[in-house]
Amino acid sequence: MTKNLLLAGLLFPVAAGMNLHAEEKSVQTFNSGSYQQILRENAGQSFILSVWSVDCPSCLKDMETIKQVQQNHPRLKIVMLSTDEPEAATEVKSILARYQLAGLENWMFGNEDPQKLRYEIDPGWYGELPRTYFFTSSHARVGKSGALSMNEFETQIDKLKP
Repeated sequence: MTKNLLLAGLLFPVAAGMNLHAEEKSVQTFNSGSYQQILRENAGQSFILSVWSVDCPSCLKDMETIKQVQQNHPRLKIVMLSTDEPEAATEVKSILARYQLAGLENWMFGNEDPQKLRYEIDPGWYGELPRTYFFTSSHARVGKSGALSMNEFETQIDKLKP
């Protein structure tokens, strides 16, 4: 009996740790064509695309609000896209973990020209961050620059509902 309890005590932390890692998703590389892939994979559903960077203080402020949005709307898909270079991958993952957003679908710019990748997302966007896109189920979208308040998020989310 004592042996079984000892074994269970040793294995529980391992199993719990495995569970935490199962929730964390890998960060995918965003290259030419990735934006269209995101649209295809989310066909027929509303979602939010949140574009951010590790060097953007307003983006980090936005992360806390996005975490709250995720908690308030667990069925709403949120896709995170870091505009940082691949060398910042460790820092990107650390920030996502800190704000409990690592379980979302996460992307990060690849080695292609960042201006080209931004243009693919939105020809009218010049790179200001954070940038949040709200997509309806038919993929009509509204783009907002700057850190958004919870009220601003809620107003846009209400517009996504059919």
